[in-house]
Order: sequence, then C-alpha cells, then structure tokens
Amino acid sequence: MNTKTLYRPVGPRELKLIEESGWKAFPPRLPEQPIFYPVMNEEYAIQIARDWNVAASGSGFVTRFDVDAEFLIRYGEQVVGGNVHRELWVPAEELEEFNRHIVGSIEVTQSFFPSPEGAEQQSPGQATKERSPGEEVKDG
Repeated sequence: MNTKTLYRPVGPRELKLIEESGWKAFPPRLPEQPIFYPVMNEEYAIQIARDWNVAASGSGFVTRFDVDAEFLIRYGEQVVGGNVHRELWVPAEELEEFNRHIVGSIEVTQSFFPSPEGAEQQSPGQATKERSPGEEVKDG
C-alpha cells in the first residue's frame, strides 16, 4: 500500500483527544467546524501551530500521520494562499472513514508555547511532559 504523509496543526484540547484515541484518530468536528483540514507539508502546519494555535489556545502542536494514498485521491489539494499553503478539505461527516485510512500512529513533530519574544518551539518530548493533562483551553 502506498501512503501519503500529511500534517495537522492542533491546539491542546484536540491533542488530548488524539492521545485518548491511542494516537490513531482525529476527534469529530464541532458543529461549527464542517470541514477537517489536514495540510500537505510541515512548513504550513508549523505556521498555523505557531502563529494561530498559540495565540488562540496557549500552545500549538504539529502532528504527522500517513494515510492510504489511493483513498486520498477523492480529496483534491486546495491551494489557499502561496504555493506552500496546500490542504485537503475533508467533510466532517467523512472524518470517521478518513481516520480508518490512517496507517500507523499520529505523531507530534513540533510544539510551540508562548514566550516574551513570540511563540517558542520545543521538542515533541517536552510537549507531552509540560502539557497539563486536564487542560481545558479552547482550541482555535
């Protein structure tokens, strides 16, 4: 089976739900979130986690995961800015099926926390040690 590596920037609440799934699935979308947006490259995911999730949620994380490439054909790449800003638009009602096509585990590759100079990057190991397990911060 051929796979495609995708990325998803998340805040602390979504990260906790991913962890609760055993690192195997993304949580259902909220009613006001009709689309699930995985992105095609880590650079774009870092921009969102660092610049948007930290401001909205107090921290931001980049996840990486592989998906069956044949399954992904149904979702055309969307360019939503510059050439680096590429993402897939997965309707919320298809997320459960999308999750079943994830191959392996979802991994955290980058984490960002606020600092006086702006968002500060930390290693993935630090992210899980310093994140409060019961944190109830609203994700952006």
